[in-house]
Amino acid sequence: MRSLVHESLADDPLAREAADIVRSCVHCGFCTATCPTYQMTGDERDGPRGRIYFVKSWLESGEAGATTSFHLERCLLCRSCETTCPSGVRYGRLVELARPRIAEMVGLSALQRLKRAALRLSVPYPARWRALVGVGRALRPLLPASLARTLSLGAGRTASPPTAALARRVLLLGGCAQQVLNPGIDAAARVVFARLGMRLDHLPGVDCCGALHYHLGDEPTALRIARANLDAWWPAIEAGAEAVMATASGCGLQLRAYAEILASDPAYADKARRMVALVRDPLELVDAAGLAGQVEGRGERIAVQTPCTLQHGQKLNGRIEQLLAALGWQVLPAAEGHLCCGSAGAYSVLEPEMSRGLRARKLDNLMSAQPTQIVTANIGCQLHLAAEAQVPVRHWLEVVAAALTPRGA
Repeated sequence: MRSLVHESLADDPLAREAADIVRSCVHCGFCTATCPTYQMTGDERDGPRGRIYFVKSWLESGEAGATTSFHLERCLLCRSCETTCPSGVRYGRLVELARPRIAEMVGLSALQRLKRAALRLSVPYPARWRALVGVGRALRPLLPASLARTLSLGAGRTASPPTAALARRVLLLGGCAQQVLNPGIDAAARVVFARLGMRLDHLPGVDCCGALHYHLGDEPTALRIARANLDAWWPAIEAGAEAVMATASGCGLQLRAYAEILASDPAYADKARRMVALVRDPLELVDAAGLAGQVEGRGERIAVQTPCTLQHGQKLNGRIEQLLAALGWQVLPAAEGHLCCGSAGAYSVLEPEMSRGLRARKLDNLMSAQPTQIVTANIGCQLHLAAEAQVPVRHWLEVVAAALTPRGA
């Protein structure tokens, strides 16, 4: 596909990058078969191919209207189309480049601006977010049932922290939403990793990965967060830390993006590349052989929801199923595993109707084989599904930690 850049955008290197991505699309349409929003609406404009044409039109004319912005905003950025695309089109990067610029050009409604500001100013800051969640939990009896279930997810759930000295060191992102809404995930991670001889170090202040700001178009704040995290981690990286890790797959994917988003920063580009080379998802560090004989063989029937950030972003599809099956769980098949659950970071707040429709479709598929629980790898997916699921929804690390036999048993 040929794309010319309008003279008003000619000096913008990011517009030229977007044009290069547009040119790589051959318009085959394979992406529509795996695009969640296209599957829900059947509208070409709600599929990757249609959105690429919208971006192409903007690049060539320097102009965009409300229709372009509307359909770009409805994209989940799940990257399912990238997994399907035979041409390797970097569609997610294209939307990240174009969407904030078009939104700024077209303008957002007062409600859209209010939602985005509320998210940016609360969720990425644990102290603020903890205060708001505390108020919500106090008012639980007055809240809708689904919201009350979401706020109850991690209440009272703890795991015994390891006490032995461990030589192998992994740097752990604290997370923002997760450490407030379900701190049990990281507590479970410490228990599991201790069995493998690794300690998880969360350095003070290294909490948010910057993904929320980045996907809401606030790139300066996202870059500031990335630089601050690199500064905090750098002495430990220089001292030989084995890996950098987030237990939420969405945060892990954002950490892997640091080298790209900081590529033009002479002070941080090399640091970002070195850090990204150390980024690992927990599934890349935990193996069944290392836990052999330490997990009680329960054999429960589980359904796995692999987050988009894990399967399409980090390319680790099937790893949850492989690990849990090897450890003794009965992993059940689920149709349309490639489709997004509708959480997608802030998407469930910004596009609630589409989000709820995708969640209902996902839960129908997951529950078809009657599992006793649903397992995932991302706090956003866990919260989103737990609000309506008929069975518990848990992070796989929580499931494994709970099944570990006592030391010496």
